[in-house]
Amino acid sequence: MNRSERCPWPGDDPLYVAYHDTEWGVPVRDDRALFEKLLLDGFQAGLSWITILKKRERYIVVYDGFQPEKIARYTQKKLDRLMADPGIVRNRAKIEGSVQNARAFLAIMEETGSFSDYLWSFTGGRTRVNRFRSMAEMPAQTAASSAMSKELKSRGFKFVGPTICYAFMQAVGMVNDHLTGCYRYREINRLSPASSRSPSTGHRK
Repeated sequence: MNRSERCPWPGDDPLYVAYHDTEWGVPVRDDRALFEKLLLDGFQAGLSWITILKKRERYIVVYDGFQPEKIARYTQKKLDRLMADPGIVRNRAKIEGSVQNARAFLAIMEETGSFSDYLWSFTGGRTRVNRFRSMAEMPAQTAASSAMSKELKSRGFKFVGPTICYAFMQAVGMVNDHLTGCYRYREINRLSPASSRSPSTGHRK
């Protein structure tokens, strides 16, 4: 693949390139998968995504496959074991927040029956297609990510600020933020035939 045909942010890291080429921006509608990604993005707060990506397999193991029903019942003993695990980010606030997030997720599921529908409602149920030609044009947050953040916080979620929510929306295909010169831009658009197209905002990170 010609690097000029790919977004520049993965650089040359094979793991990052594979993530860009196969995962980032692909629309996700599965409840548990969305919960997993939201938690991982919360763990990313203040760090780079590649840091979390390199630890993701360990997270899957120690977090019981990101099954919210199990995480919601984590005891203090379990939290202490997580804090002692060198394979994950050992931040107590984030670890304790993940339990709160699991409980908040279950409350939404009980209320609405679909975490996916609940989250996708912030983009009208469709992928919003942007037309950014460079990383400098890409916003760090949007009105939709701010609305999602405010709503999630009101329901007890932790580590879901507007910037984290926008990174989440990009990753799970709620927006297509592959640059227009990236080969994945066109492929993602074909995965989202009902997409709404948005003008470039011109905002900078």
